[in-house]
Amino acid sequence: MRASPVGKSWCLYLIECRNGSYYAGITNDLDARYLAHVEGRGARYTRANPPLRLIGSRAYPDRASASRAEAAIKRLPRARKIAFLIDSTAAD
Repeated sequence: MRASPVGKSWCLYLIECRNGSYYAGITNDLDARYLAHVEGRGARYTRANPPLRLIGSRAYPDRASASRAEAAIKRLPRARKIAFLIDSTAAD
């Protein structure tokens, strides 16, 4: 397993797709990952449902905690996903 680059933490991000759906993922390089989604090199879901905009992101100290947060946000109803990114007490 590779460590994240020095000074970079992992983050959970939320994308709004052109079909109105949300896509959640994790990365340790948000700019590069979002660009991959936009260029059609990201996840299978965003290749089929291209991104409209990056809604937001939330930093985590390591991949494990980011993965737990990703699982948690995917279980939430659509209306609560954005609040999850904003709420500093969620999934810590």
